Order: sequence, then C-alpha cells, then structure tokens
Amino acid sequence: MTHTRQNQRTLNKGQKKRFVDAVLTLKRTGRYDDFVGTHIDFYRGDGDGELRVAHMTPSFFPWHRKFLLEFETALRKVDPGVTVPYWDWTVDRTPGASLWGADFLGGNGRRSDRQVTTGPFAHRHGHWDIRVAVTDGDFLMRDFGRPKDPVDLPTGAELERAMREPVYDARPWNSVAATGFRNKLEGWPIRHGDRTWYNHNRVHRWVSGHMLGAGSVNDPVFWLHHAFVDLCWTRWCARHPQADPYLPGEHHRNVLAVNDPMPPWDTPVREMVEHRSRYASG
Repeated sequence: MTHTRQNQRTLNKGQKKRFVDAVLTLKRTGRYDDFVGTHIDFYRGDGDGELRVAHMTPSFFPWHRKFLLEFETALRKVDPGVTVPYWDWTVDRTPGASLWGADFLGGNGRRSDRQVTTGPFAHRHGHWDIRVAVTDGDFLMRDFGRPKDPVDLPTGAELERAMREPVYDARPWNSVAATGFRNKLEGWPIRHGDRTWYNHNRVHRWVSGHMLGAGSVNDPVFWLHHAFVDLCWTRWCARHPQADPYLPGEHHRNVLAVNDPMPPWDTPVREMVEHRSRYASG
C-alpha cells in the first residue's frame, strides 16, 4: 500500500476534517492511547543502560518511520483516504501558521495553565482526555516558544547543516555523536551541559507542553512533525546516494545494527531503510 504524504499547508478544509475525524475516532476507541503508550515505553536515554531503539540512537529514523506507518494504517482503517500530512517547520514558523487553526490542530495553550482551548483537541469539547502520560492533568497543553525560556523553531539554514553531513551516523552512536546526519537532525546538544537544541528536538521544545518528553504523542502535531523528519531522511538519502543509509552495520552495545529487529514489531531495521514502495511525499 502506498501512502502519499502532503504538506499540511496545502490541505483543503475537507482534508483537514477527514484527518481530524480519523484521529478522534482512534482516540474514542482507545487505539490512539496505545500509540502514546508505545512511545513512552521506548523512550530511553544514553544513561539508562538498556537497548535504545527510538531516541539517541541510529534507529531513531527507521523506528519512527515504522511508528508512522503503523499509525497511518490505523487511520486508514477508519478512513482509507487519510494519511499523515507533514509540517515543514522551517517555513511555517509562527503561531499564526495554518496548522494551528481552529479547524485543524487548534492553537497555543492559555497562559494560566497552558491548556489548549481552541480546535478539535481542546479538552472542553470532551473528545481529548489525556489518559496515558508522564505528567499530571487531563487536558492537552502547549506553550509556544517557551516564553520563560525562549526558543525559536529551526531555520532552513540549521536544517541544511544537518543535511550536508556526508555520513548517516557516527560513534559513539548516541546523543553526543559530534558528526553524522542522525544526531544533527535529531538535535541533541553535543556537549554535556549545553543548552542548545537543534532541529527535531527544538521543535518539541518550541511546541512545549505535552510535546516535551516521552508523552509527546498526546499532541497530534507529533505526527506532522515526524512526517517531516521522515521526509528529511528520505531527502538526505537522495542527496548522498553513495553514503550508507544506515550505520552501524554491525551490532554495537545498546544500539541496533541494520539487520536487527526493532521492537515492539520485530521488524528488521533494513525494511524501513527503503521507502519508495511504501509512500511518497506530496
């Protein structure tokens, strides 16, 4: 089955409604919260001493690609015409961007408690209770730009610095790898104690609220964000055709090699490296 991903800014009113309705259906049936739980379960860091498959690791891209495809499969069981649109955060960089409209994802959280009060995922409408999370509260929270500790969305130039990297990943294959596309795009500070975040991680911090940390799937913008991250990996592979699209090739401590299966699906990493038979981006 081919999945076509579309830039969210090109969606018409009907397409937005179909996506929102499908997401709300998954929430109502409990299926959406299964995805939240999966992301929480596999959010592990360098210091945990366990296998890392979703973050701070070379399998960051293939794991989230599989996660996206599983979510799209669930959406299409509700509405076969729905896929996940992508959010190019180097272009749509303000709270006034169309994805934050009341007819799509809703806007920022209110100042007092960061509660989202507009759009279909506002708690007051009764359709979006936060049930699976690592923080208290049953309403969706956002805090655009983190005014108390300001942060901007990544620029095109900052993304370009990651896209120029000639190798996929580099030792020590974690959050402090100083070179390699994966960590430059995933966006961890390369020095302990550094407060600078990049690309993917900076977007999570800019949206803030539930987008911070393991429970970030509670905010539906998670999927649009990761659809763009996935597109960036695709574009990087096309731009560097001579580069190995996944490293390391052999097993290395707590990270996956290309032939290793990714939990929880038991899908080998290599199956997610090739994408053309699965979906295209519009």
